[in-house]
Amino acid sequence: MKIVTNPFRGGSEPLHPEAPYPSVAAQRVADLLGQCPVHMETPLCAAPDLAEAAGVAGLWIKDERGRMGLGSFKALGAAYVIARHAADKGAKPGRATLKGETYVTASAGNHGMSVAAGARLFGAKSVVYIAETVPEVFAVRLAAKGAEVRREGVDYAASMVAAQKAAKEEGLTLLSDSSWAGYTELPHILMEGYLQMAAEAVKRFPGVPTHIFLQAGVGGLAGAVAAYARTVWGKAPKIIVVEPEAAAALQASIEAGHSVVAAGPDSIMGRLDCKEPSLIALNGLARDADLFLTLSDAQVEAQIGALRDAGFATTASGGAGVAAVLDPQARAAVGLGPEARVLTFLSEMPE
Repeated sequence: MKIVTNPFRGGSEPLHPEAPYPSVAAQRVADLLGQCPVHMETPLCAAPDLAEAAGVAGLWIKDERGRMGLGSFKALGAAYVIARHAADKGAKPGRATLKGETYVTASAGNHGMSVAAGARLFGAKSVVYIAETVPEVFAVRLAAKGAEVRREGVDYAASMVAAQKAAKEEGLTLLSDSSWAGYTELPHILMEGYLQMAAEAVKRFPGVPTHIFLQAGVGGLAGAVAAYARTVWGKAPKIIVVEPEAAAALQASIEAGHSVVAAGPDSIMGRLDCKEPSLIALNGLARDADLFLTLSDAQVEAQIGALRDAGFATTASGGAGVAAVLDPQARAAVGLGPEARVLTFLSEMPE
C-alpha cells in the first residue's frame, strides 16, 4: 500500500493543456436520459454494519450494479455518447438513426457492453476488441448485445492498439473510455455521462460527506465524480483515489507531474488494471483529489466477502473503493476517524 498527497490540489492550470478538464454539465445528461425508457435512478444505500466494522459514523454506497440493465456505471458512458450522436441527427432518434455507422473500441468488458448496447439501440454496429486475459463470459455477453467481438493482444493496451488500427483502416468511429493527446472529444462526452450517478449521489446523500473514495482505472469515474463533487460541495470532502498497486498510473503521474505509464503485473482488479491514465481524468483529479492510494490484491480480496455478506456482492474492481474504507491500514493512512461520513461507489455486478 502507498499513499501520496496531491501537490496540485486546487490548481488552476491543467497538467496537460492539450486535454480539457472533465465536464460538470450534469443537467445535459439528465435531459437526454429522461428520454430513455429504461433509465432509472440507482440507489444510494446506507451500510450501517460496514460502517460499524470500519469504525466510522456512516458509510453510504452508490450501487451501480443495476444501471440500465448493463451491470455497471459504464452504461452511462459510451451509450450516452452514441445517444448524443443520434439526437444530433434528429429530434426523435430511433432504431435506424445511426444505420451504416460502426463504433469500435477496446474493453475489459463493461465499456464494451455500453458501446454495444448504445449502437444496437440506434441501428449502428459495434466492434469490441478484448485481450486474451478477458474472461469468456464477457465475450458471450458482448455478442449477446450484438457486438462483433475480436480477441487480440495480451492486455488492454494491446487490444486498444488493435482497435485504433481497425478504426483507421476500416473507417470506423473509435469510442474509447480513455483520452490521450489528439483524442479528447468523444472521451470528454463519455465522462460527462458519468455525471448522472454523481448528481444522483449528491441529491440523496444526507448532508455533506467528509470523505469520498473513488476507485480508478484510467480515471473516468473518479474524474467525473470528483469534478461534480467539488462543484456542489466545494472543499469540504476529502477525495481519495484508489488504484491497484499493480496499476498505479494516476498516482505515478501525480508524483511525476505529467502522464506516465505504470509498470506492474496483472491485478485481480481487472477493470482497474490500466497502466496509462486518461488525460482528461488526470487533469481533473490533479485539481480535485486530495490523496492517491494504492491497495494490494490481497487487501481488496480480504474485504470482498464482507461486501457480499452485507448485500453488496461485486468484483474486486467494483468494490475497491469500499475495500479501502474497510481496510485498517488504509483507514489509518487516510486518517478516517469515528466522525467520518463516507461516500463510496459500487461500480459493477459480480462476474
